[in-house]
Amino acid sequence: MSTGRVNPAHRLEDQGIEGLGHVFYNLIEPQLVEQAVQRGEGHIGKGGAIMVSTGTHTGRSPKDKFVVRTPDVEDTIWWENNKPMDPAAFDVLYADMLEHMKGKDYFVEDLFGGADPAHRLDVRMITELAWHALFIRHMLRRPEREELDSFAPEFTIINCPSFKADPARHGCRSETVIALNFTRKLILIGGTEYAGENKKSVFTLLNYILPGKDVMAMHCSANHAPNNPVDTAVFFGLSGTGKTTLSADPSRVLIGDDEHGWSEKGTFNFEGGCYAKTINLSPVAEPEIFATTSMFSTVVENMVWDEDTLDLDFADDSLTPNMRCAYPLHYISNASETALGGHPKNIIMLTSDAFGVLPPIARLTPAQAMYHFLSGFTSKVAGTERGVVHPEPTFSTCFGAPFMPRRPEVYGNLLRDKIAKHGATCWLVNTGWTGGPYGEGERMPIKETRTLLAAALDGSLSDVEYRKDPNFGFEVPMHVQDVPDVLLDPRRTWNDHAAYDEQATKLVKMFAENFEQYIDFVDDDVKAIKLG
Repeated sequence: MSTGRVNPAHRLEDQGIEGLGHVFYNLIEPQLVEQAVQRGEGHIGKGGAIMVSTGTHTGRSPKDKFVVRTPDVEDTIWWENNKPMDPAAFDVLYADMLEHMKGKDYFVEDLFGGADPAHRLDVRMITELAWHALFIRHMLRRPEREELDSFAPEFTIINCPSFKADPARHGCRSETVIALNFTRKLILIGGTEYAGENKKSVFTLLNYILPGKDVMAMHCSANHAPNNPVDTAVFFGLSGTGKTTLSADPSRVLIGDDEHGWSEKGTFNFEGGCYAKTINLSPVAEPEIFATTSMFSTVVENMVWDEDTLDLDFADDSLTPNMRCAYPLHYISNASETALGGHPKNIIMLTSDAFGVLPPIARLTPAQAMYHFLSGFTSKVAGTERGVVHPEPTFSTCFGAPFMPRRPEVYGNLLRDKIAKHGATCWLVNTGWTGGPYGEGERMPIKETRTLLAAALDGSLSDVEYRKDPNFGFEVPMHVQDVPDVLLDPRRTWNDHAAYDEQATKLVKMFAENFEQYIDFVDDDVKAIKLG
């Protein structure tokens, strides 16, 4: 039995997926909220938000993610970073998952990945949970209803949390599995209810497909000046570095908060929504994002609430520090209607430095931009991945290694060429610690970070005096209006300057050792960069 609107030539049966219970095609938000509540998947919160728990998995499971090693992708996948799965094992996994699904109800959402019609990906998401269908309906771009009549999926993703993989039988690591098969145009997700796996699977697909079309795929947020898409800024960074918070600037137009492409025409959002961290979310510092947590159909994930008042507790991380909310882009008042922007005028690389060494902002040369993009230094934030309890320093190339199927230099060279062609100014912004490392110092004040970013984007930093950082060689402003001078020099924020020097030496060494893997793939100007 099935209900809902769908292309009659592309039902699940036409894909060989048969024997299911009730199949719900392309339900809209109120219907999905209703289904989720009726099925006991979540609770209605204030304003009609739906509050859910993801159980054991409260973050991504990168160690359980695999790419099927088929001949057509053999020479283009970065295998050192992507675990291979044998095609035969995938076929068994798929057959077993389809058998497991028989008799159960499923939800199908036909959606677009990409705001630019020339480069979008038509994706079908099949989910066991109604709230997962609602989540991905928020996160991807929704076709007009009449477009569904002719929708033909290019890739299909099946998410079945109740299915438990067998490592011996399916060639995986545990009962949890995320398997991408580019040849069969299938992604299988089992053994986890964490909804972030859904959107990151689509991101991984686009990260593989778009570079082949000379389009840069970016793990970044983006905004542009009011009535001026030419003045576009992109913000690279891993989860927890401030992509969502800093791009949701009320004085600028939000293009998107997480995943974008840079084509021959400019910047475009992959998504139709936002997936924001809510731990310590403030109605003062992040009023727009805070407001979404009590809007209709927003998915509030892994948050504690008061059973009497339904008030959310933004400080209680007893379920996970990776508590989040997912909502459509139009819930942000200054969001772009088209999700399109111009070629980036400013490129900001966000890092959360747990060592407390890096300055709050620095201007990079094109060679330094390439260096820091390939390095992707930051700190894994508690809860984002399983097992991460405290911030851990890490290097995640291209600020998104878990989602990069191709080798890093493919993305690095694309970025280099586009910066050269369009003349973007590049900045490194530290949203991590100052006055000492994690556990001793304090988190960089967001007010000052916003002030520095505003000065970078409006051109004010073009006219200030700079000093050369002795450890990394980039330029650091010496004075910026409304920002304490001491904050601009991280060494001065430490009580023990010798301890700072020791930390800086340690971090420089980590950078140099990590970058050795890229030396054979970069130009001479990048090789010539000397640290320390």
